[in-house]
Amino acid sequence: MKRADIVELFTRLRELNPHPTTELEYRTPFELLVAVVLSAQATDVGVNKATRKLYPKANTPRAILALGEEGLKRYISTIGLYNAKAKNVIALCRLLVEQHGGEVPRTREALEALPGVGRKTANVVLNTAFGEPTIAVDTHIFRVSNRTGLAPGKDVRAVEDKLEKVVPAEFKKDAHHWLILHGRYVCKARKPDCPACPIRDLCQYKHKTPPA
Repeated sequence: MKRADIVELFTRLRELNPHPTTELEYRTPFELLVAVVLSAQATDVGVNKATRKLYPKANTPRAILALGEEGLKRYISTIGLYNAKAKNVIALCRLLVEQHGGEVPRTREALEALPGVGRKTANVVLNTAFGEPTIAVDTHIFRVSNRTGLAPGKDVRAVEDKLEKVVPAEFKKDAHHWLILHGRYVCKARKPDCPACPIRDLCQYKHKTPPA
């Protein structure tokens, strides 16, 4: 995709949603970190239902450690892979208390050293909690980047690296959210809503869905 088209693409997405953010509900960097860990292979809606019950009872590393793994499971049992996630969250909380004074670290290296935290989760926390211009590539962003021709790549890291190069600086902080929301609600996996797409004329996808 040409640079002028990329600028136009993000300009349009910004006009439609000037202040995008995650659909995960959180009030602190720690709440966001736990929510993102829980969201792997789960929906934001499902995670929010669980954390609305969990966070009023325990929303700090020490409070969740006090619940214990079995206690935590009772709050998150509606989320997929909850057994493994409970184990990771407890281990994550222990490390935060022991090595970071109970605070969420602000560097990629320290975040990725936490149990259950990979590059994507670290990018989300750095971007959403701390305002860093990182771009976390999930399935939605991977699909949109390849379909549109914005940043094609064979895997998520290739797409992330390409996005880092092609997304203009003024759009980088919010690009992650714009692309996720576009993929979630417009450029959907099974049947993209091309007739309603605000960037249809810029998109290089060859199999656009026709108007109904």
